[in-house]
Amino acid sequence: MSGPATLAEHLAAARARLQRLEPAAAAIATTRGAVLVDIRSSDQRRRDGVVDGAIWYPRNVLEWRAAPDAELRDPAFGDAPSLVLMCAEGFQSSLAAATLLDLGVAGATDVVDGFAGWRAAGLPVRPFDEARDLLQGSPGAPRRS
Repeated sequence: MSGPATLAEHLAAARARLQRLEPAAAAIATTRGAVLVDIRSSDQRRRDGVVDGAIWYPRNVLEWRAAPDAELRDPAFGDAPSLVLMCAEGFQSSLAAATLLDLGVAGATDVVDGFAGWRAAGLPVRPFDEARDLLQGSPGAPRRS
């Protein structure tokens, strides 16, 4: 059998390839040009809040907006030194970041413990604002929080 046999092994293999960032380090990375990408669902964002400056892409469209050769690549990713993914607790984002590495996004990584870790570290979050934070236009259109 090739590859990891269990979900835990698959997650561990993905994380072994990443230079994961603690929440405070992720916040610092954004001041140095990294793009913070929130991949949580709109329901999670409504319930738990958002991080200002993050770009929101639901997990199901991420690769089509972030891969270097994607026809629909978001120009906001430009030449960012890294894309730092954040999900609710740091599981989904690890798998997504490893996939982005496979697609040629050299600096893809994620936030340890995700949004929950960000909040627990006392980093700024704000309530979701329907008028400001709802997707405009097509699904997966970039939205800065």
